[in-house]
Amino acid sequence: MGKRNQTLKALGIGLSGVAALTIYRWVLRPRILGWGASKQEVTSPMLGDELLPNPVTVTTRAIQINAPVEKVWPWLAQIGQGRGGFYSYDWLENIFGMDIQNADRLLPEHQNLAVGDLVPFWQGSGVAVREIDPPHLLVLGGSFDSTSTEVGGTWTFLLRPLDAATSRLIVRTRIAEFSPPWLSHIFSFALLEPAHFIMERRMLLGIKDRSER
Repeated sequence: MGKRNQTLKALGIGLSGVAALTIYRWVLRPRILGWGASKQEVTSPMLGDELLPNPVTVTTRAIQINAPVEKVWPWLAQIGQGRGGFYSYDWLENIFGMDIQNADRLLPEHQNLAVGDLVPFWQGSGVAVREIDPPHLLVLGGSFDSTSTEVGGTWTFLLRPLDAATSRLIVRTRIAEFSPPWLSHIFSFALLEPAHFIMERRMLLGIKDRSER
């Protein structure tokens, strides 16, 4: 009887795990990857997509901001470690030694981004500006490995005016597959996607709050 109970318990745990994974894969994951974005925004191509044609993960998130694009753009222009921060959970980022300080004011000395400039994440590592069209478009791309010429990921910010006083901020991230592919998919599915959602959602809300003040 004991072995039977143990077998039934193990079976129940296994079925619960399968059910949880199924719910995440088909119900929660699409909402996480496309938080705030319309179906058209999720499926439409964006500048920067061509830099990484075969990503393992693509996210497209969006938020409506009650401010014109000219007031939202300066907060985007100054993102980065040692600059304006990322407007997310800096206490969580700093657990990993990123030394992020989220600015609550505009920083004139960090407003003049140009193609080729580095947007740091930590310790001088980051991604470069690949394309910029103020106050509407910022495309970042590169690899945290400073010795690599390959694009490991892209981060595109698109600001669209809805009217004279309202903006739509759309953010797309594309992450490259690494070797071995099976580990790349497990890492992305189990760790990267949930963590990235938590931090990027907070970033979008942080930009909205600052722009609307």
